[in-house]
Amino acid sequence: MVQQPYEYRRRELVEPDWRRLPGWAAVTAGEWQSAQWQRAHCVKNARQLREVTGAGLTDAFLADLARDQRDRATMSMLIPPQMLNTIAPQVPASCAGFTDAWYADPVRRYMMPVFSDRQPQWPSHPYAQRDSLHEAEMWAVEGLTHRYPTKVLAELLPTCPQYCGHCTRMDLVGNPTATFGKHKFGLPREDRLTAMLDYLRRTAGVRDVVVSGGDVANLPWPRLESFVAALLAIESVRDIRLASKALMGLPQHWLSPQVRAGMSRLTATARARGVSIAIHTHVNAAQSVTPLVAKAARAMLEAGVRDVRNQGVLLRGVNADWSGPAGKPGAGPLLDLCFALLDEAGIVPYYFYMCDMIPGAEHWRLTVGQAQELQGAIMGYLPGFATPRIVCDVPYVGKRWVHQVARYDTTRGISYWTKNYRTAIEAGDELALGREYAYYDPIHLLPADGQDWWRARCAA
Repeated sequence: MVQQPYEYRRRELVEPDWRRLPGWAAVTAGEWQSAQWQRAHCVKNARQLREVTGAGLTDAFLADLARDQRDRATMSMLIPPQMLNTIAPQVPASCAGFTDAWYADPVRRYMMPVFSDRQPQWPSHPYAQRDSLHEAEMWAVEGLTHRYPTKVLAELLPTCPQYCGHCTRMDLVGNPTATFGKHKFGLPREDRLTAMLDYLRRTAGVRDVVVSGGDVANLPWPRLESFVAALLAIESVRDIRLASKALMGLPQHWLSPQVRAGMSRLTATARARGVSIAIHTHVNAAQSVTPLVAKAARAMLEAGVRDVRNQGVLLRGVNADWSGPAGKPGAGPLLDLCFALLDEAGIVPYYFYMCDMIPGAEHWRLTVGQAQELQGAIMGYLPGFATPRIVCDVPYVGKRWVHQVARYDTTRGISYWTKNYRTAIEAGDELALGREYAYYDPIHLLPADGQDWWRARCAA
C-alpha cells in the first residue's frame, strides 16, 4: 500500500524533566507548579540562560544570542521556565549535541532568535512597519481598536508573561530593546479601561470583544474579572474572547484556584445572559503542548468557557516545513500540532496567521503561495470544525483566507486584496470597498528577476 503523505499516530503528552538542566536540578514539583515561582524565575538575558543550562550551551551560541539582542531584536527576552523547558526537551545539558539541538529547535527559533537566524540580505522588508496592522490608527479610544464593523480589540495592558520574537504588537508590548523603543499609553490604565467600556456602552453595533494586550494573564485577576463582568452587563456584547499565550507558556496561572473560581463566576453570568466566553491561546509547536498545558485548558473548559481555541502563526523553521518531495510543503509539523491540541488538550485549532510584516521578520515569513500550499496540505486530515484556516492579516483590510487574494504577482511577490467593510478610519471613504490593498512576500524567496526588481527599487 502506498503511504499517505501524513500518517496519524496518537502521541501521549509528556512534561519534560526540568531537572535535566543544571540550574533547575533541585527544583521541586511544587515549585514548578507555582505560578509565582515561574514568574520569578523567567530567563531575561544570556547570563541567566547560562545559569540555567550550565556549560551545555557554547559561548558561541550565547554570543549569537547577545548579538541579536543588541542589533536586531524587536522584543526583549522574557521566557518562563515552563516554556524554556520545552526547548530540546529530550536532550540533557550534558549531551555533546545540546547546542546543536537548541539551534534546530522550533520553540527556540521563535522565542529566542539569534543573529544567525536572521535573513542576512533582507532582514526586514522595505515596507515593514512597527505597527504593521495600523491598530493604533484605528483606536476608538486609547487601546481599543475598532477595525471590523462588529468587533473590537481591547488592549488592556502592554505586557506579557513571555515575549515572542515575532510579536505583531512589538511597537507597544514589552520593554525597549537596544534598537527599538516602545510606544507608551498616555492615559492611566483605569482611565483607559473606563473609556473602553463607555465607548462600548454607546456603540450598539459591537457584539464581539477580544480582550487582549499584551496578555490578560498579566492583569491582576480581580481587575480582569471586573472588566469582563462589566462587558457582560452591556446588552450588545454577545461574544467575549480572552487572549492569553500564557495558557501554554504559564499554565500554572490558569490553574490557580483564584482564576478557576473567578472564571466559573464569569461563565455562570455569561450563560444566564446567553453570552459566549472563550479563551484564545497561541501555540506554534506540538512539543509546547504538555500535560500541564492540557490540564489548564481542560480546567477552563470545566469552568464553563465555550471553547479554548488556538491562533498560531506560520513560521518558517517552526511549523512550516519545506522538506517534502520537489520542494513541496510537508504537512507534518502543522498537523502534529493540531492533533496534539485537539486530541490531548481539548484546544480547537482555529487560525494560523501569516507572520506580520514587522522589522526583522523576513526569516520567519512565507509567501502567500506557500501559505496556500500549506492550507491545501492539511485538508482532509482533521475534522472540519477543527481544520484551521490559514489567513493573511492584510494592512488596512484585516484577516483574509489566503485563497481570497484578488490578484497576485508572484514574480515581485505583491498580492492585492479587497474587503467588504470599512474600518473605523474609512467611514467617509466611498472608494474603500473597491480599492485594492497590497501585501508583500519576503524578497529572498522571490525568483531572481523579482529580487532584481526590488534591488533596483530600493536603490532608486
